[in-house]
Amino acid sequence: MPTTETPFQLAGKRVWVAGHRGMVGAAVLRRLASEDCEILTASHAELDLTRQQAVEDWMAAKKPQAIIMAAARVGGIHANESYPANFIYDNLTIETNIIHAAYRLGVEKLLFLGSSCIYPRLAPQPLHEDALLSGPLEPTNEWYAVAKIAGIKLCQAYRRQYGCDFIAAMPTNLYGPGDNYHPENSHAVAALIRKVHDAKQAGQDEVVMWGTGKPTREFLFVDDCADGLVFLLKSYSSENFVNLGTGLEHSILELAQTIAAVIGWRGRFVHDLSKPDGTPRKVMDSSRLKALGWSAKTCLAGGLANAYGWFLENRALEIKAGGK
Repeated sequence: MPTTETPFQLAGKRVWVAGHRGMVGAAVLRRLASEDCEILTASHAELDLTRQQAVEDWMAAKKPQAIIMAAARVGGIHANESYPANFIYDNLTIETNIIHAAYRLGVEKLLFLGSSCIYPRLAPQPLHEDALLSGPLEPTNEWYAVAKIAGIKLCQAYRRQYGCDFIAAMPTNLYGPGDNYHPENSHAVAALIRKVHDAKQAGQDEVVMWGTGKPTREFLFVDDCADGLVFLLKSYSSENFVNLGTGLEHSILELAQTIAAVIGWRGRFVHDLSKPDGTPRKVMDSSRLKALGWSAKTCLAGGLANAYGWFLENRALEIKAGGK
């Protein structure tokens, strides 16, 4: 398994976390706090990542030596189906601007953050890295997936042509502090936490769940993801991208039942069969990463309890500020 002959040293380096206000970016900031490095960030007000000249100017001024690319437009099935142009344009533009500028300005190391949705809808399970581009994508998120595949290929192309030390990692479904709890545009974990919490607060004994609840997924706690990303930044160098997951799978119904137990809600789930299930099964083969010496540490129930604690704290702040 390719690794750097000499591990990439973060000590004393300027590390830009692009997308630091998102769930993954914020977790990366927490993880990097224990490294002896200077962390660079830029809010959207300071830097519009879809503007190429702005990105190049900012990077030329700040001179990052390493970049973790966590910036992206993300969302669940509803968001992908409602805003396909936004998902493909914004993600293509962001990754192209950052990766090209990193090449031009001589950035030492870049880690592109992809997504497990890059794999074909019916690829053999568990999903191995070699399954990329072996079949049609899942239609409910193909716009996002196409952009993420392009990001992988950009890293590979700049490595091949210019020798850039650009790598890519593909996390599985993430959850944890900082997740998006919008009632329509959130992913499965956050959407179910919100629904079950609201049902408990309202004294309801039923929660409607999209689809059959039978599809299986794996869920990675975002702070474990951040630890894996920093591990790869420091120790991995190859054009082959790396899956980042747990190797454990749970049905959506099992996930919902675990969330109900964490929240303390004792109602039942009702299935809305008019809504799509999405990919029938999605669990990743993370043997490449495991062989490098890394594995996730947080169990599902423990991670969900952490995520719900964050939700309660920030929900209380939102209500206090006059939100709903």
